[in-house]
Amino acid sequence: MKQIGVCAKGISCPIIREGDNLAAIVTDSILEAVHNGASGTYDICNKAVVGITESIIARSQGNYATIDDIAYDIRSKFGDNPTIYLLNPIYSRNRFAIILRGIARAAQRIVLVMPQEDEVGNVRNNHPFTAVHYDQYYQEICAKEGAIVDVYEEWSEVLNRELPDGLGNANIIICNLHDYTEIKEKMNCKNAYSLADILAEKCEFGLLGSNKADEELIKLFPNKQKTQVLLDEIQNNLRQKTGKEIIVCAYGDGCFKDPVGGIWEFADPVTMPAYTNPEIIESTPNELKVKALADDKFKNLSGRELSDAIELEIKNKSTNLKGSMQSQGTTPRLYRDLLASLMDLISGSGDRCTPIVLIQNYFKE
Repeated sequence: MKQIGVCAKGISCPIIREGDNLAAIVTDSILEAVHNGASGTYDICNKAVVGITESIIARSQGNYATIDDIAYDIRSKFGDNPTIYLLNPIYSRNRFAIILRGIARAAQRIVLVMPQEDEVGNVRNNHPFTAVHYDQYYQEICAKEGAIVDVYEEWSEVLNRELPDGLGNANIIICNLHDYTEIKEKMNCKNAYSLADILAEKCEFGLLGSNKADEELIKLFPNKQKTQVLLDEIQNNLRQKTGKEIIVCAYGDGCFKDPVGGIWEFADPVTMPAYTNPEIIESTPNELKVKALADDKFKNLSGRELSDAIELEIKNKSTNLKGSMQSQGTTPRLYRDLLASLMDLISGSGDRCTPIVLIQNYFKE
């Protein structure tokens, strides 16, 4: 029988609302997708991977906040009607515009530091996909909330023109998505916060990984502890029904870069906020490059003889190929990032209505 390789497919489920029993919904959706009606068994392999998009997890948890919630937290940190310096916001109508509204609602003046290109590759003016001029758009948002606004391109300009005597008591929000901790430590400013510090009591990542729900509501990233409980329950459900050990993950953005727009599609703080089987998910592939074997070591073989030789080479490979030339050309990224990228591409971010992804035969037994 011909061996089947990796298979990944999106699984549909009902629209999820706050309070829904997501563990039961995901379990039932997976079982329905793999049920073999003729035999009453389930066509699912051991170590199959189930991915659940963070969006439906956060919705089921009711992990939302309002613009007024953001404004309240800003006032609690900076006082009433402060001047706030916003460093390196991402250029996104979905990701940052609603956050900016909440910050501006609490501020007297906003100073935006907006380079020509943001952290993930979005351009500030005349965005190639949305045609938005983000400096104008963000200024309009601040003005509608009653805040005075100024825009600088570089942080050095702010330091020279507005803070020549040092940071002092300046109110700063570091909007970077991934290196905010290092930037905050280098600033050594008592009034410097990151987006992860705002509404941190609702989510360990604060406002990072959030998305607009409506004009006054924002959906936060899932709560990690609650999410882990959910994933463990789903894994146990599937184990009882199928007899197989299924890996279950919550996933957000993958880690891939668009070759046309140059945009790095990674606006979430992590690719996976929670997962079962960390001993697997936190490891990296240990693989040989098959085409290199075919073109070099076994270049004089062909047909079945070549296939058998390569199969034996794979079977007898070292358990740790790190640093070995045998693994050159492979992709030793963490499995959590590789899988999240695959899941993100399968489910998409639009109207495919497949927020669950099933991946089979990814991990060989």
